[in-house]
Amino acid sequence: MSNVPHETDRPVRFLEGARVYLRPLNQEDSELYYRTLYHPEVRRLTGTQKHFTKEQISRYIDGKSQDSSCVLLLIALCEDDTVIGDIALQDIDGMNRTSNIRIAISEQFQGKGYGTEAMKLMLDYGFGILNLHRIELNVFSYNARAQHVYEKVGFVKEGLQREALFYNHQYHDSILMSILEHEYRAKYVQAP
Repeated sequence: MSNVPHETDRPVRFLEGARVYLRPLNQEDSELYYRTLYHPEVRRLTGTQKHFTKEQISRYIDGKSQDSSCVLLLIALCEDDTVIGDIALQDIDGMNRTSNIRIAISEQFQGKGYGTEAMKLMLDYGFGILNLHRIELNVFSYNARAQHVYEKVGFVKEGLQREALFYNHQYHDSILMSILEHEYRAKYVQAP
């Protein structure tokens, strides 16, 4: 008998890059999602203020799977299927062809280019499959590393929401950034 995993044992690879792939979030992932949500650095970088129970996380996952205005995916390493974070296109507006994007990478996997690759995969899906025109995000002023990654990927700073987040006894600014479809295509899509 072979020790090679059977195809049905492998996670589905919805969007695949060179080092990471994006896959659907399932109920089996609720414990992992719950634990990641309580990592102090993940909470700080995402500005997460609320607490959640395992049951709430389970309902959240169910709800997102039914929500046509959201694409929530886990980020995993190609080499061994280790889940290192999540990424989502949210508030998808088909009429205006807009969406918001968010990403969270576990601390030990930051600074290795995985987030950049995951963002490019999701942007390619948003512009190339969902036919979006504009994708925006917010990043907190204390997260200089993320700001740098977003700019490198092609996002442009549009504005500043002053003191929009209260976290750890003080207010922080939120920076609004966006990328338009023609900007993405000029940077990443090869002409035929």
